Amino acid sequence: MKWDQDLDGPALRIAATNHSPLRVIAGPGTGKTFALMRRVTRLLEQGVSPKRILVVTFTRTAARDLQQEIKELGVGGADKVKARTLHSFCFGLLGREEVFSHTERIPRPLLGFEEKFLLQDLAGGQFGGVRDCTKRLAAFNADWARLQTDEPGWPSDPTDRAFHLALQQWLKFHGAMLIGEIVPVTLEYLRDNPLSGSRETFDHVIVDEYQDLNRAEQELLDLVAEGGSLAVVGDEDQSIYSFKHAHPEGIASFAHTHDNTHDEALGACRRCPRLVIDMANHLIANNQARQPRVLEAMTGCTNGEIHVVQWGSMEAEAEGIARFIKARIQAGEVEPGRALVLAPRRQFGYAIRDALNRLQTPAHSFFHEEALEGNPKQTTGWEPQEAFTLLTLLADPNDAVALRCWCGFGSSTLRSNPWNRLRVYCEDAGLTPHEALERITAGEVKVAYTTGLVPRFQALEAKLEGIATLKGRALLDAVLPDSEEWAEPLRILAEDIDDDETSAEDLRELLRVAISQPELPLDVDYVRVMSLHKSKGLTVDMVVVAGCIQGLIPHTRRDGSQAEQQRSMEEQRRLFYVVLTRTRQTLVLSSVASLPRDLAHLMGAHVPNGYGRTASTIASQFLRELGPSKPRAVAGDVFLQTLGLPEQE
Repeated sequence: MKWDQDLDGPALRIAATNHSPLRVIAGPGTGKTFALMRRVTRLLEQGVSPKRILVVTFTRTAARDLQQEIKELGVGGADKVKARTLHSFCFGLLGREEVFSHTERIPRPLLGFEEKFLLQDLAGGQFGGVRDCTKRLAAFNADWARLQTDEPGWPSDPTDRAFHLALQQWLKFHGAMLIGEIVPVTLEYLRDNPLSGSRETFDHVIVDEYQDLNRAEQELLDLVAEGGSLAVVGDEDQSIYSFKHAHPEGIASFAHTHDNTHDEALGACRRCPRLVIDMANHLIANNQARQPRVLEAMTGCTNGEIHVVQWGSMEAEAEGIARFIKARIQAGEVEPGRALVLAPRRQFGYAIRDALNRLQTPAHSFFHEEALEGNPKQTTGWEPQEAFTLLTLLADPNDAVALRCWCGFGSSTLRSNPWNRLRVYCEDAGLTPHEALERITAGEVKVAYTTGLVPRFQALEAKLEGIATLKGRALLDAVLPDSEEWAEPLRILAEDIDDDETSAEDLRELLRVAISQPELPLDVDYVRVMSLHKSKGLTVDMVVVAGCIQGLIPHTRRDGSQAEQQRSMEEQRRLFYVVLTRTRQTLVLSSVASLPRDLAHLMGAHVPNGYGRTASTIASQFLRELGPSKPRAVAGDVFLQTLGLPEQE
């Protein structure tokens, strides 16, 4: 009997005093959230204090929804159960234990675009170029445990150790922390302080999406749960975060690292139609490094509606898909908020979003880089980053990270050399970068090869003077002009600010949280367009996957060993498996037969060599791996005609 089907199922009969680890393998759509609620209910009914229960989720949206569902359980004390993301839990613990003040670290997080300046400053010499430093940065955030078998902690490679020190020095000088650094810092604190009360705070720790945790995150949770029980829920077939060194082996090998583990499995998919389940099973069976198992269809589930379509161009795809979605919405077959468009690159997503809006079918895109997109190495395209940086410096003129970014905008080298020379001067003189630049600009001191920073600093001072007294809507309009298209994504994030009272600090913090910890809206009345990764955890009635072409889905690696390429391919197959299993009814898999050659190179798509403006493409190999349930692919015009839609509207 499966534990989500019966409140007295075997996993739930485990007494509150039994500290045996519990592992639940939960395939997509198998009732994982319901199972988590049942687990919490049983613990509360057994008399466990709700304050001694911690539920860890992967996203803020999941944590918020889980917290609300726990409150609605109707069991006494349920509203006191803690549901947190791991980073939120760590941040609270470090603040409560005053670790920041003890270590003289400042919890000022770096946003993605700000990390580019850090990487440029560290690149060169033994660390290699920016790309090499990026890889080392990811390993640093995983506490140097690149593999599931690695022990988190101090790096063993000499170059890694040198990079670790250089990175820490950069962060301390600039008064900042990496967002990913929070977990390693917390792990180090708990390891070194066995008498900390935080190691005995919880009797029961329940972890969702365990397959998405890296080795350092797993060990941290082991320490938090060491005085009680640990229950993990996940699925190795949905492990899609190797870029942060999370591997499917984490949940697959859980029983080997946790003695007396009790196992349960949820295999009956309550979400997807039968044909989607069949295709998903055929797809994932191509992954050899997995425990063989099959997602089961519920008795009586429908076959669903599946279309595989190819279009001549991106423009044709965008218009055709938009018209299909509009027709289904108008016919009452799907609500706008229950339709989801997924794309491997934002260019595909933007094209469909814009086509939908032209057809008076509201659509919004949710790509992580959208709000602050732009390339700071170019002289144009970095306006939103500059605007956010200006706002940060208005809130705190001594923010060294923001000043570093401001001084680097507009330069192909991000003015790394002048800034590094300024940093050396500051460290010798005991000055902040702002104080040093004030003296250099005033002619009080001279620092060799830093004159390139002066015009940028002067421009900053002039801009700050012009907006120093503004608040609320006036401040928003000054920093993010309504007339500028690039400002729109940021203005949307700030639409609820107070017209009169919102300060620069308030506005900066609102935008920072929205950008660094994005919450995906769930109850909406528009079509959502997003990346494949962002679809994790969603359930909708219609899923359209655009850009299903070889080189993007999957994005095949040309570097690395054969084993590394195989691991990358298997993860991308898992990602496609996740994407397929988001739908309750309709699935459209769409590809294009050609791309503009320059756009193909910009997106990283692999196309044949040539000199023409247009390059040919082919459909993704994953389509061929979907098995006999996959419908035959049709051309876009045939698809529209079959549905009774004219080629043009």
